[in-house]
Amino acid sequence: MRRFFLIIAIISLIVGCGQSYEETKLLNKAQRLRLFREDSAALKVAVMPTLDCLPVFVAKERQFFDSAVDIRLKQFTAQMDCDTALMRHRVEGSVTDLVRAERMMKSGVDLKYWTSTNAYWLLISNRQQRINDLKHLDDKMVAMTRYSITDLLSDMAVDSAKLKHERVFRIQVNDVNVRLKMLENNEMDALFMTEPHATQALLAKHKVLMDTRKSDMQMGAFVFRVKGMDDKNRQRQMKAFLNGYNEACDSINQYGVRNYQAVIRKYYDVSEQTLKNLPDTLKFQHATPPSQKDIETAQQWLSKK
Repeated sequence: MRRFFLIIAIISLIVGCGQSYEETKLLNKAQRLRLFREDSAALKVAVMPTLDCLPVFVAKERQFFDSAVDIRLKQFTAQMDCDTALMRHRVEGSVTDLVRAERMMKSGVDLKYWTSTNAYWLLISNRQQRINDLKHLDDKMVAMTRYSITDLLSDMAVDSAKLKHERVFRIQVNDVNVRLKMLENNEMDALFMTEPHATQALLAKHKVLMDTRKSDMQMGAFVFRVKGMDDKNRQRQMKAFLNGYNEACDSINQYGVRNYQAVIRKYYDVSEQTLKNLPDTLKFQHATPPSQKDIETAQQWLSKK
């Protein structure tokens, strides 16, 4: 008899656990569905650990975005991943450069320029290689990303030094953090970098061979998809994003980049020394579309590829 009751107890326990497991599965499914719906309804923006994204990070951290509007930042360390998220409708907007944006639009992705950014790019050579001039890039490796502003700049560097294109070996390194590590580990001869990675490289006494600030180029941008962005909810989100972005720009311009070291420390993988040496005179303008001149520069370069 005792054995009979023991069997009944074990069966009851198994049945009870089975019900609990099924209930848990249903609960998890419901939770996942709810989270999916919330994420789908939110305004999602792909960002990178580059300093032109600082106003977006500041707006998020300082609650400059309207608290009634769900704005979510999706972080990536490679521009290619941002583009993929944009093209697959995982995000509504993304930081990018004009070359990549024009290439996406050329391939059929309907995008709208929302604002240009103050991003600038430096071609930095490894100090161990004693590359002091663009002509010294002959038979050297340069880290860049294909079909991007750094690819365009690579052509400009090679042409200005009158080198043969096949004699400068362009190595695709998409991740901006990996690119910096390759310089620090002496694994690359020269690299294209933007801030804050450029400051960290310069603190290590690596040399600048090229600076886009001297070329009157403003090639950074934020873009948003056109499809699905015309309903009232999306328009309200875009207005909140615009207001928060502009307020963040004003705040950074007033107090300086270094005033936001805590924000930079959270979103950027750079040293403490870099944080203290970032260009504090860097200014951020309100949302303004890129110039037609810069757009045409990207278009003309792509047409030759």
